[in-house]
Amino acid sequence: MEPTTGDLTDPLINHADGQLFLHEAFKIIVEEVLCKGTDVKEKVCEWREPEELARLLDLELREKGEPQENLLQRVRDVAKYSIKTSHPRFFNQQFAGVDYHSLAGRFLSEALNTNLFTYEVAPVFVLMEAEVLRGLRALVGWTEGDGLFCPGGSTSNMYAMNLARYRLYPEVKSQGLRSLPQLTVFTSPESHYSVKKGAAFMGFGMDNVILVKVDDGGRMIPEDLDEKIELSKSQGAVPFLVSCTSGTTVQGAFDPLDLIADVCDKHKLWLHVDAAWGGSVLFSKKHSHLMKGVHRANSVAWNPHKMLVAGLQCSVLLLKDTTDLLKKCHCANATYLFQQDKFYDVNLDIGDKSVQCSRKVDCLKLWLMWKAVGSAGLEQRVDKAFLHARYVVDQMKKREGFQLLGDVSSHLNQVKYYFSTKCFYHILKLYSCGQPQFVNVCFWFIPPSLRGKEKNADYQNKLAKVAPVIKERMMKQGTMMVGYQPLGDRVNFFRITILSPLVSQKDMDFFLDEIERLGNDL
Repeated sequence: MEPTTGDLTDPLINHADGQLFLHEAFKIIVEEVLCKGTDVKEKVCEWREPEELARLLDLELREKGEPQENLLQRVRDVAKYSIKTSHPRFFNQQFAGVDYHSLAGRFLSEALNTNLFTYEVAPVFVLMEAEVLRGLRALVGWTEGDGLFCPGGSTSNMYAMNLARYRLYPEVKSQGLRSLPQLTVFTSPESHYSVKKGAAFMGFGMDNVILVKVDDGGRMIPEDLDEKIELSKSQGAVPFLVSCTSGTTVQGAFDPLDLIADVCDKHKLWLHVDAAWGGSVLFSKKHSHLMKGVHRANSVAWNPHKMLVAGLQCSVLLLKDTTDLLKKCHCANATYLFQQDKFYDVNLDIGDKSVQCSRKVDCLKLWLMWKAVGSAGLEQRVDKAFLHARYVVDQMKKREGFQLLGDVSSHLNQVKYYFSTKCFYHILKLYSCGQPQFVNVCFWFIPPSLRGKEKNADYQNKLAKVAPVIKERMMKQGTMMVGYQPLGDRVNFFRITILSPLVSQKDMDFFLDEIERLGNDL
């Protein structure tokens, strides 16, 4: 049907109806997600099989729109059947809990719906992002530098690779891969998989990601790094980047940054630190030693949406560089956005630093939370998470059937090699007490039927099946969530990551009791 004059006179959206729906939907969100979803008397999840869940959600998209009451029911259903990641007994991933100031920032940035690429459309957020990045760089130890909020830590790691490559071979931007020799990247087998993905995505290939040996605790061995770099050079390749990790995904290991920086200085390589998980220790006077030497890095990836509970997604790439490398590497000089004759300082148009055009405002949630609780409040969150992890480990040692990952005594000589005297004795003290480095607690639960049978030929096969069964039971009953995985030649074990500021000692006790309840009959 052709539009009439009346069609053009009236807007398509009725503000009164829309705002009434938003008001009612918001009440459901507060009740179902923020009240019930954080209540320990409620379930972490309402498990349904995929076919049943699809029916319950009424996912089909139709020609005609549906009435408001139907839509509000859909909002309730989405809330009901989604995993309650803010629940105090959600330990499954490295995001959990809720910060209400950050959440308010998330609501506000969604409502404002702007794009962080030019000062003219995002004046508040261009200035805000710069200030938040300055504050984070200061914690790393840099008084100058650059940076960018990125859509996740994987992207931050890939940015670092691209910048390191561009610094060495700027012609790659115009001429492509044909202008390059064989390039090699060095990382540990316990680093994030985005290093390998980045190598594939950027065209130098997963086979050119060289894995450096780690000790039993998952920390990169600098001596092996040096040897592998020398070997790569002897084979005609060009090493260009070392990606080390502060807080590995599984064991929570911190690579020895100072010693790795020595190797990078020797070979003139870009040092990138993937601190997506562990970076928040920099807020803590007690635990920042874990990242000793980070100021020597060229780049750092850090996800405040993890330990700081800033909310997904909140990820930054921090750079020591002061030569505008980000912009030089990524700019395309689109004249319809980045006109050079604007009436304000065009250096405030930051969009050409990014490979994205559309870029969400991710700084507001962190800025508002940081303003609310201060650096001291964020430090308290980090320190409290460590205390909870220590408590869980201490309680495990008092209970039969809980076996922590690794043999403590085998680590001590290796740990001594890697750390400076002050840091070493702190780590040595932790390992002497059988404590993990970080807030990842990795363990096996040994049911009564397997205790004392470690030497049986089928022991490892049977043990490997314990964690998946317990995980299935907890999810179908909805009582809690915790992850499991194998690692190298170690069969399936649980990994609890403790970071939510909503967690109490009672939740830690419940966790241990529930593992026993769900697994004792296996």
